[in-house]
Amino acid sequence: MAEMSMNMAIHGAVRRDLTRFLGALDTFPDGDHARAGQLATAWANFDDQLTYHHEGEHEIAWPALEAIGVPTELLATMDAEHDVMARALADARTAIAKLASSASAEDATAARAAMSHLQDVTVTHLDHEEAELEPVFLANRDTPEIKEMGKKFGRVSPARGGRFFAWLLDGATEDERAAATRDIPAPVITIIGGIFGRGYRRTIAPVWKG
Repeated sequence: MAEMSMNMAIHGAVRRDLTRFLGALDTFPDGDHARAGQLATAWANFDDQLTYHHEGEHEIAWPALEAIGVPTELLATMDAEHDVMARALADARTAIAKLASSASAEDATAARAAMSHLQDVTVTHLDHEEAELEPVFLANRDTPEIKEMGKKFGRVSPARGGRFFAWLLDGATEDERAAATRDIPAPVITIIGGIFGRGYRRTIAPVWKG
């Protein structure tokens, strides 16, 4: 089993959802308002998860990484890439909202183009970040700075935590699942994911199974 950080496991979930959206938009039935609503619901979760992750990186991860010697110039480059992603995310948000309203094949095609661009810029950034920072996360996993970073990321409401873990583990590989749960007691995962993740499992996970 290949070792990876929680950060890389999150990236796996981001990549999965982007691929899922593209597949769903490729086969979108013209006039299907129910399907458009499902995709809008799944999008709201994805939009929130990706935005929250990158804002958290800027506010929590970057100071921890700078404290262990990562150059500020590299972190500034990462933030610049986040800005590019944020603009693509906004374009996709607008396109999905329009599709949710019209459920037209034309708007599905436009949403697919916006999502494809979002995938391009996001994967470019994720690849770059993993190449530069994944070795740093793994090598410094037990340092006080990285441990404190993990604690700060963990200070969320049970509702957010449950939805996050349900999303993160939905379709995760064995390596991603191990990375996501390595430092969290199994009973905590069971309670948070079981109770507070049920909304995700009820309203979003089925979108990708239909």
